[in-house]
Amino acid sequence: MSPDWEDVRLFLALAREGSLSAAARRLGGNHATIARRLRALEDSLGETLAERRAQGYVLTAAGLRVLDAAHGMESEARRLARPEEEGAPAGLVRINAPPALSAGFLTERLARIALRHPGLDIDLAAEMRAVSLERHEADIAIRLGRPEDGDVIARPLAQMGFGFYGTEALCQRVEQGAEPVFVGFDESGAYLTEAAWLSRRFPRARRVFGMGHQFAQAIAARSGIGIALLPHYLGRAEPGLRPVDLGDVPPAREIVMLTRRRDRGHRIIGTVADDIRAIFEAEQSLFA
Repeated sequence: MSPDWEDVRLFLALAREGSLSAAARRLGGNHATIARRLRALEDSLGETLAERRAQGYVLTAAGLRVLDAAHGMESEARRLARPEEEGAPAGLVRINAPPALSAGFLTERLARIALRHPGLDIDLAAEMRAVSLERHEADIAIRLGRPEDGDVIARPLAQMGFGFYGTEALCQRVEQGAEPVFVGFDESGAYLTEAAWLSRRFPRARRVFGMGHQFAQAIAARSGIGIALLPHYLGRAEPGLRPVDLGDVPPAREIVMLTRRRDRGHRIIGTVADDIRAIFEAEQSLFA
């Protein structure tokens, strides 16, 4: 018995989300339907595709094989629904990147990629957590630092440098001897690399305003409420901010693009990955 596309579509959602309830929310259905469709797909293929664990559903080896094929089916279905000129890239590419990099740099530039390729759809997921390329939660991941494992290709994009930024008035007061107060991460982000470095470097300084990511911190600093430790690509892009020398800054962090090794010949993913590399190559000076 051939698998039903609707079963495959719901299996994709379960594989990406990891739980019945999350997959149901994604699709606007209910968890009983997802479970029933999973059983129907397993029956049609004669293999167990996912096992329920305490932390959610985990794909079996057979499930991972089916996931690759299902992802291809999804891409082809989307391409058929959006016919384009022969040879033009068409389909969906999912990209994951940190929130600040997504909001402060990637969003506008990725939109231009989609504009150049009318048949191409791009989903940009801006999350702190590292999504799984193996589970096809994303096709391209942009991360800070290289992965320690996984069957992926890692391509360096830029070295992300840091500096202290504030309004002209506040920077002048600090340069004249006033104690700096900071805009930084809220308590939930205290473990993050830059937040921990700032706490060590200025252990008694006041954090007057806390935000979840650095793009939001740049906006807050623009009000004059405090000095922000920002990646240069954010600090330099804000016309209301200028750098101030407070001594040491954290070491630069490498921005890396990850793709699945088995997607090396995937034309649509390759097109977007090449465009992303070109974007960073053209704007290296913004990061250093």
